[in-house]
Amino acid sequence: MGREELIINEKKRKLEELKKKNINPYPYKYSPKNYSFEIKEKYKGLKENQRVKDKVKVAGRVMTIRDLGKLIFSTLQDSKGKIQIIFQKEETPKNYFELFKKNIDIGDLIGCEGTIIKTKTGEISVLVKKLDILAKSILPLPEKWHGLADKEERYRKRYLDLIMNPEVKQVFEKRSLILDSIRESLKEKGFVEVETPYLQSVYGGASAKPFKTHLNALNMDLYLAISPELYLKRLIVGGYDKVFTIARNFRNEGIDRWHNPEFTMIEIYQAYADYNDMMDLFEDIYVNACKKINGSTKVKFRDKIIDFKKPWKRMTMSASIKKYAGIDVENMSEKEISHFISKNNIQCKGNSWGWEVQAIFEHFCENKIEQPTFILNHPMETTPLCKSLRNDKMCRLIERFEPFCMGAELGNAYSELNDPIIQRKLLEEQQKLLSKGNEEANPFDEDFVNAIEIGMPPTGGLGLGIDRMAMLLTGQESIRDVLLFPFMKVEKE
Repeated sequence: MGREELIINEKKRKLEELKKKNINPYPYKYSPKNYSFEIKEKYKGLKENQRVKDKVKVAGRVMTIRDLGKLIFSTLQDSKGKIQIIFQKEETPKNYFELFKKNIDIGDLIGCEGTIIKTKTGEISVLVKKLDILAKSILPLPEKWHGLADKEERYRKRYLDLIMNPEVKQVFEKRSLILDSIRESLKEKGFVEVETPYLQSVYGGASAKPFKTHLNALNMDLYLAISPELYLKRLIVGGYDKVFTIARNFRNEGIDRWHNPEFTMIEIYQAYADYNDMMDLFEDIYVNACKKINGSTKVKFRDKIIDFKKPWKRMTMSASIKKYAGIDVENMSEKEISHFISKNNIQCKGNSWGWEVQAIFEHFCENKIEQPTFILNHPMETTPLCKSLRNDKMCRLIERFEPFCMGAELGNAYSELNDPIIQRKLLEEQQKLLSKGNEEANPFDEDFVNAIEIGMPPTGGLGLGIDRMAMLLTGQESIRDVLLFPFMKVEKE
C-alpha cells in the first residue's frame, strides 16, 4: 500500500469516527465574521505575548499542523491570506482541543472562534475557544515543493493551484480589476454595454474557422460565434451611437501561449467616428487599466519595461516592412515581391500584392515590435468589412490598424465599411472563397447586408483581446496563466 493510499484510508477512518460522535463533517452553513488579512492589519501594533479579549470568527483550510503535545500550532488559509491558530490545553476547551488533535488533517476546512494573541515570535494568532468542522477532506493536498510543480497539472487542477499557490489568485483578481476599469472607461464616455448571441446561424466578423454544432429542437446546424461584430453593427444601424460587448469568441484554430480556442474580447463601435478615434480610445483603455492595477503606465514583462503612456507610436505597415525587412513594398512590382517571398520561404494566404505584403509583415516585423505600436493601413485583402484608405490612389489599402506589443497583436480596428454596394460585393467574394475551400472566409450574411442597405452612419470599431491584455498587464508568459480554466487535452486513463 502506497503512502497516499495510507493517508486516504486514515482520513476516511477519521471521517467515520466523526459520524459516530454525531458530528456532521459537512454542515450546511457557517458565517465567518473576520478574515486573516484584516485581523493582522488591525492587531499588528500589539506587543509580543500581548493578548486582547476581542472575539473573532474565522474559517478556512488547514495548511499546516505542528503538534507539541499540550500546544498545537496550525495555519489557516482563507480567501484573504493566512493566519496562525493556536490550540492550548489550558485555554482551549478540552472537547475542541481533542477534536482538532484526533480528527483534523491538513486540507480540512474548519471554522474557529477565539481571541487574539501576539506570540513571542511576533505572529498575530487566534487562540481557539470553539471549533467547527466545515468539510473533511478525503484526498491529501500535494506537497508544496514537489506535488504541484508541473504547470500542466496546475492548469488541469486549478483548484489545487489556487490552494497551493495563493499568489496565482492575485493574477485573476487583477484580471477582474482590468474588466472593471474597461467598463468604467467606456461608460464614462457614454458607451452602452450590450449582449450578442454566441449561437449563430451565420458566423462572421473575422477570418477564422468556426466550431460547428447542431440545434436538435429545430434540426439545424449552428456555429459558435467567432466575433460579435456583425450584430453590433446592426445596433449602430438601429440607432445606438456607442455600444460595446465583452464576449467569448470561439475559433477552431491552433493553441499556443497567445491562443486558446475559447477567449474573451471586447468589441466597441462608435457612430460618426473613424479609426483615428479608435486609436485614441484604445490608448485610453490600456492606460486606465494599467494605472488601476499597477499604479502607473509601466509594467515589467519578460525582463523588459513596457510603457503604455500616451501617445503610442504609429507606423504604417509598409514603413514597418521597410524598417525591419529592408524593402519598400509600395515601390516594388508584384514580381519583385513574389521573388522576395519565394527567396525567404514565406507562407502566404494568397498570391495577390496585399496577401504577400501581409505575409512579409508577419514574417519580419511582428516579433520585433516591443513597445506599444499601432500598425496602420493594411492591405485591402485582409478584411471585407473596412473602408478603403482615403486619398489612396492605388486603391490597395484600408483604414485598419492593429496594435502590437512584445511581438503580439493586441487587437484590431478600422473605419467600418458602410457602402452597401461594396459590402455586398465583398461578402459575395468571401462566399466564393469559402465555397472553394477557404475555411477562414466569411459566409454571405444577407440580413447583415440588408442592415447596411438600410443605412449605417460613418462608424469606428475596435476589438481588444482581454486575455492578452491581462497577460501583459500582469506580466504572465502564457495565456493559460490568465485563464482560470484553459483548454487542455483530455488525459487518458
